[in-house]
Amino acid sequence: MADEREYGQASPEDFARYSGLELLQKMIAGELPAQTIARTMSFTLVEVAEGRAVFECETGPHLLNPLGSLHGGVALTLIDSAAGCAVHTMLGAGVGYTTVETKVNFTKPLGADSGTIRAEGRVVTQGRQIATAEARLLTADGKVAAHGTSTLIILHPR
Repeated sequence: MADEREYGQASPEDFARYSGLELLQKMIAGELPAQTIARTMSFTLVEVAEGRAVFECETGPHLLNPLGSLHGGVALTLIDSAAGCAVHTMLGAGVGYTTVETKVNFTKPLGADSGTIRAEGRVVTQGRQIATAEARLLTADGKVAAHGTSTLIILHPR
């Protein structure tokens, strides 16, 4: 089945018009393009709520390291994305963010045949300039394969 989703970035006008939660809801609905990294790494933003974001990823041979297991960068990217988007749901229109640091612990190996894995992120704290969030990467049967925390800086418009 061909992927018919549009990939790209939200326009500056959309970014200025919609809150973070609204922007991400529009991405899920297909009204705004999905992030380009999602196509490259086979993941999709599937759920958002205030302070929460969930991604799903289809594992496959294109995501493996030289030893044949899922590359750790995939888990880190999913955890960083879920944590960052959880923070984004709390931001007003025109307010951005970027990751300062993400730390991940890997607890279970994954392979090309691991099926759909799920990254669930939630905000831990949010101040005017700094936010923290955590995320868990779950296997298809709900076991924790990795977990991590992110520190993000909030970028207010000038």
